[in-house]
Amino acid sequence: MNPSTMLRAFCDAVEQHNGKAFADLFTEDGVYHDVFYGPFAGRTKIAAMIDDWFYRTATDFRWDMHEPVSDGRTLYARYTFSYRSTLPEAEGARAMFEGVAIMKLREGRISEYHEVANTAPAFVDIRFAPERIAKIVARQGAALKARPEMKRHLAE
Repeated sequence: MNPSTMLRAFCDAVEQHNGKAFADLFTEDGVYHDVFYGPFAGRTKIAAMIDDWFYRTATDFRWDMHEPVSDGRTLYARYTFSYRSTLPEAEGARAMFEGVAIMKLREGRISEYHEVANTAPAFVDIRFAPERIAKIVARQGAALKARPEMKRHLAE
């Protein structure tokens, strides 16, 4: 499957609340590292991420991929993403953010998905209290500092 077709199928599956179609884009042992919920390993868990986790507190997803680049082993694409929050404090607001999807490919499927996302605008959109946003951002910062590739950056 060419990258543009794969990315459209990826976005469509999320928008259509179709976890099975989404998971079928991944290898059997594929892993989706979600910026909010963490890792989901294997097709069953990836499908549940869409059907249960994504739609638990949100609806009306919109996901678009822009300017994909691939060497056949890795696929990068800038994306725009939004959803309508069903959290009480959001009062139905649309949360919007952008990011970059980083996908490792194997035999025409996604073996690993990571993303770098600017989620802060979404937290403001859904009216999270400043203290809650600070707590989330601090957790993201701690996770970044815990990654092996950050070791040199932490050296005194």
